[in-house]
Amino acid sequence: MTERNAVDEAIASRRSVRGYRPDPVPDATIRELIALAGRAPSGSNIQPWKVHVVTGAALGRLTAALSDAHEGEEPEAREYEYYPVNWRDPYLGRRRTLGWQLYGLAGIAKGDREGAKRQMGRNFTFFGAPVGLVFTIDRDMEQGSWLDYGMFLQTLMIAARGRGLDTCPQAAIASYPGVVRRQLGIPESEMVVCGMALGHADPDEPVNGLRADREPVAAYTVFHGA
Repeated sequence: MTERNAVDEAIASRRSVRGYRPDPVPDATIRELIALAGRAPSGSNIQPWKVHVVTGAALGRLTAALSDAHEGEEPEAREYEYYPVNWRDPYLGRRRTLGWQLYGLAGIAKGDREGAKRQMGRNFTFFGAPVGLVFTIDRDMEQGSWLDYGMFLQTLMIAARGRGLDTCPQAAIASYPGVVRRQLGIPESEMVVCGMALGHADPDEPVNGLRADREPVAAYTVFHGA
């Protein structure tokens, strides 16, 4: 396999994995992944990303606190809007299709709100992954830095695939920024961007069979030539 094809394979095989084996990921590997992600481009090289690596007992405390909050409280006020405030097609249709596919694999019937809540709650255990990553950004950063952050996150996920690891980026973790901030000692000057599960996919987890559809290039691309 050529170097180019190895990169293509890492990109094409990346998916959101929602069930992990307990096998640990060496600290050295985690550091390598973060260092590679740090090569992502950023405007004027300001590198706006900040990373919290959570494992072992600290991960247990964080997941317990998040799960308790999910079970007993309404989500906190989000510090930023991840999804559209006003949903419309084609975006609403894509979201619904993905939800039906995920719930179908999880055995959750339409209208089963308790089942849907349980599945949502798995986010707050990082889907059983041995590594939870939490990402923050200084509040005074602007939209350009958020674009940079997306490139950082994607680079990290592709680097993980290159080592046979899987990930799931999790906007849900930002639903309880106060809980995360208290557990990890994050200052108020930083905003919780998202979380990410990292580990080895569990092949026996049904929802890991999900492969989200993608639109064809022609649906969103205009070529301007001579």
